Amino acid sequence: MEKLELLSPAGDMEKLKTAFYFGADAVYIGGKEMSLRSQAGNFSNEEILQAVEYAHSLNKKVYVAVNIFAKNADIESAINYFKFLETAKIDGAIISDTGLIALAKEVAPNLPINLSTQANTLNYKTVEFWKNFGVKRVILARELSLEEIKQIHEKVNDIEIETFIHGAMCISYSGRCLLSDYKTGRKSNRGECVQACRWKYEIRESGSAGEFMEMQEDEHGTYILNSKDLNLLDYIHQLASAGVISFKIEGRMKSQYYLATVVNAYRRAIDEYYKVGESYKENPLFQLELEKTAHRDFTTAYLLGENDRTVNYEDSQSKGTHKFMATVLEDANNGYALIEMRNRFVKGDTLEVLSPNDTFNKEIVVEKMYNEEGEEVLDAKLVMQKLKLKTDLPLKAGDILRAKQM
Repeated sequence: MEKLELLSPAGDMEKLKTAFYFGADAVYIGGKEMSLRSQAGNFSNEEILQAVEYAHSLNKKVYVAVNIFAKNADIESAINYFKFLETAKIDGAIISDTGLIALAKEVAPNLPINLSTQANTLNYKTVEFWKNFGVKRVILARELSLEEIKQIHEKVNDIEIETFIHGAMCISYSGRCLLSDYKTGRKSNRGECVQACRWKYEIRESGSAGEFMEMQEDEHGTYILNSKDLNLLDYIHQLASAGVISFKIEGRMKSQYYLATVVNAYRRAIDEYYKVGESYKENPLFQLELEKTAHRDFTTAYLLGENDRTVNYEDSQSKGTHKFMATVLEDANNGYALIEMRNRFVKGDTLEVLSPNDTFNKEIVVEKMYNEEGEEVLDAKLVMQKLKLKTDLPLKAGDILRAKQM
């Protein structure tokens, strides 16, 4: 069985390390310029070098998004950036703009190119074109069905295929949205999207002077542009059989806790698939994990064919069943682990362990914890406070502690 790549977003260096710790085979990141997530922390050139060195030391990969739709003023910067990325030995540049792809091939011929989903690749003739143009990997549009993906692979089987498998979806075709531009002047296709599709909308009465009528909530709710979240965890086997080799999680803007939860769930599901085949999905643990972090109602989108039920009408998103309480800073030693608080908890509370190790989903009842001065703490209420937590579990640096939402 060909090894499948679990590909995680990473908005900054901390999230990159979290993604790798919880089992990602590769990450995709953005630089400080020419990326469609300008509000993420993103990576300076020096940080890209550090990220590549760190990833390659783990035998893992780093892809860099250069996926804006470029204007004339961007070309000179792009020349220098592509040359830098080639020197940095990244594992692929994710590009959507045709001119930028041609430019990258010209000025950085050894830079591997991954065609962005923003290029709206929907058929095998387009994939064939990009293969002949020297593209190494095509990230297919989210609007394709499983059967269509399979047909593409059968027609052009000597190019890598990547698809999104989990995360937020755009209400517009493959992310090519203008709503943010119209609403706020912030350009979606230049990395400045405000996600106006997630807002709650009201109706203005025709002919009224600036008065708004509340949109009455019926069985469809009021979030009329808010797409559901993609969840294809139960289709790993079918996607792999259709020729997909890289499974991509959306979310360079997502939290550390979100990444840890989702990457951990997919890592465990893929590993189970390697062991038992298609029956991996009979284990309810993996889907239950995905409910533990913030998300919208899940959808398989268009994987099984046409689908007119992809809008999340009820609300913007749910909180998830669990909350991020603390991160483990150092391996447990002599019955205590050094942690850093994220949300308030008190003596007597039960914390659950999120870990790639055997402590996964084990519980800790908070009995004793001490601050850095050695004073006992009964109420962990200071944000980012470092505490020594009493536990018999062999917690590891990078583990996360969470608690059920009340």
